[in-house]
Amino acid sequence: MTQRHGLATLHGNPLTLTGTPVAVGDPAPDAVLVDNSLQPFALSSLRGKVAVIAAVPSLDTPVCDLQTRRFNTEAANLGSDVAIVTVSMDLPFAQKRWCGAAGIDRLTTVSDHKSAAFGEAYGVLIQELRLLARAVFVVDPQGVVRHAQIVKEISEQPDFDAALAAVKQALG
Repeated sequence: MTQRHGLATLHGNPLTLTGTPVAVGDPAPDAVLVDNSLQPFALSSLRGKVAVIAAVPSLDTPVCDLQTRRFNTEAANLGSDVAIVTVSMDLPFAQKRWCGAAGIDRLTTVSDHKSAAFGEAYGVLIQELRLLARAVFVVDPQGVVRHAQIVKEISEQPDFDAALAAVKQALG
């Protein structure tokens, strides 16, 4: 397993990301996660749509909350050919509670808590914390990564404009 130190920081402190790095042009790895009903959710089920896969450390933190709310708002303008998924290590029960309280209804939250399959497949598992680094991946309908951003400072927001531009480009 690949380990990369210092690619991401938390309040300036370097972290170690483990897993296989994913780059633009790579086939998007599949990973099976758990949805809010405790059912398996395979990322491969998103094929045929443009997928925005947003990784966050925990929905119960202010920056993750803002990021997920922003993508939920953006989803209204993107149409049915785009699927937005937020992945965290939060338990499915916590994700469901948070979505209900936050009024999240246009994106899907899934949990990587069981096996860290997503974190390892996308190279965003934080070794020191067993949380996911803040990252955004845009995958085209054929399953090719068209945008990949690991946010350098985890306490900061991703580049929404770059991700949304990649979505529009992938839509053709």
